[in-house]
Amino acid sequence: MRLRANKTFSQHQLAVKLRMDTEQHGWFSYERRRLLRDAAKNALAVGLCWWVARLVHLPDGYWGAISAVIVLQSNVGATVTASRDRLIGTLMGAAFGFSFSLFGTLPWNYVAAVGAAVLVCGLLDLRASSRLAGVTITIVMLVQQAGPRWGVPLARVMEVALGIVVALAVSTFVFPDRARVHVRDGLAQEFLVLSAFFETVLEGFGGAASANLPALREDVLSRMRSNNQLLQAARNEPSGGPGWREGLGMLAQFGRTIFDVLLALDLSVRDSHEDAYAQQLEPELGKLAIDIRTGFHHVARCIHEWRFHVPPPGINLEQDIADLEAKMDSVRHTGAEFSQAEILRAYAIQLHLKQIARRLRATRIETGRAIGEAESAAMGGSEAAN
Repeated sequence: MRLRANKTFSQHQLAVKLRMDTEQHGWFSYERRRLLRDAAKNALAVGLCWWVARLVHLPDGYWGAISAVIVLQSNVGATVTASRDRLIGTLMGAAFGFSFSLFGTLPWNYVAAVGAAVLVCGLLDLRASSRLAGVTITIVMLVQQAGPRWGVPLARVMEVALGIVVALAVSTFVFPDRARVHVRDGLAQEFLVLSAFFETVLEGFGGAASANLPALREDVLSRMRSNNQLLQAARNEPSGGPGWREGLGMLAQFGRTIFDVLLALDLSVRDSHEDAYAQQLEPELGKLAIDIRTGFHHVARCIHEWRFHVPPPGINLEQDIADLEAKMDSVRHTGAEFSQAEILRAYAIQLHLKQIARRLRATRIETGRAIGEAESAAMGGSEAAN
């Protein structure tokens, strides 16, 4: 069972669009464009903070610019998360700093304020805000300024709030960069890499294991971690349509379960280079494997286009499974001629291939239902094709 390495035109086009083939270099590469975009976003944010701070006569307006730079992230969702953590930390730090400054003397009241703020943040599951609370307490209690005691904490909250508002406005309206778009394309990339991992695993069936397998395994894990981080950021963004949170979460879960089956398949194909029992399952076994590879690419395209009711053209995974099961029945009587280990490996391999095929089909159908696509479209007519 060997899979052809050549991509179809549509698969190659999808890979290029999802930046799987990084052939573009120089100043117009994707990474360079993102770098220029981030530079412009930060420059605009600090400029606006400085201008507004001078307009409303904030005494230390540069703290607004500092806050804007700190909370600005690569996408809206991550910016919202960082803004929330910084605002909560600033409010708690201002409250603790002002309260403890009314009692005792430095440095004991300062030390007690920082310890109490960190403890309360931890108890409230606000650990990301605890460091910012400590920074605000330090400024409020150690920076001496003329005026009432409440003047410094109030000014600090106003300056930080200014930076956060400007950062959110720039990130949302001027340079909108949605985490849900990145996680959608990241999940499409994940399924393409899962396809490559699947092909590489099958190279070990009836032959030596590929030297590229460990690197591909790490690539899959890296993309899963990155997508999980983006998914967390995307949950803090305004709604992007019906069911998109459920759809993205479901795709991430299906990706993890398919990867687990691929790891089991990898264990099954080991030591199979001399197996003859599994060769009796051809061409049905090879046909299922080829259609699974096509299914991976079709799911990636569905994710990228965010349309799941379209079945993959030219393949029928359920029919492939039925044909393979019929072939298994037809060769079962030859089992006495082969070792038990060889037969068990063949059964394990075909079982894992059927699991992958059915999970790919479920990925498309269940995600389509989650995002509210018409069930009649998803289940009608040519649905048996996947």
